[in-house]
Amino acid sequence: MGGRFVDTNVLLYLASGDSQKADQAEAVLAEGGTISVQVLNEITNVLRRKIRISWSDTHVFLDMIRVLLTVEPVTIATHEKGLAVSERYGLSVYDAMIVASALIAGCDTLLSEDMQDGLVIDDRLRIVNPFGQA
Repeated sequence: MGGRFVDTNVLLYLASGDSQKADQAEAVLAEGGTISVQVLNEITNVLRRKIRISWSDTHVFLDMIRVLLTVEPVTIATHEKGLAVSERYGLSVYDAMIVASALIAGCDTLLSEDMQDGLVIDDRLRIVNPFGQA
């Protein structure tokens, strides 16, 4: 199947003061991809608690993301797969749930700045830092 899954940290640069990374995140967004409901929840938390964006602006940001990217639900199957990934690869539970969502969605690439660049999960999902050196 293939496809790209985008981690929360990549999308949050769209709301950051780092114009270079914001431009790169915009390019990622323009190419499309998949996220999970967990990503939407994490974005909401950071926008509201750390960046202190209004609820109105938070909704606008989330609406933009939902229009441009496919959103996968978080299910019991996601949870179970995430636990197995966390145990096998030593990822945090939250990162493992992102990985599990990407695997279940059939993605072959996970764009993340926070996880180990180049790590391959279950011989089919490669973690790629979209901000790394070319």
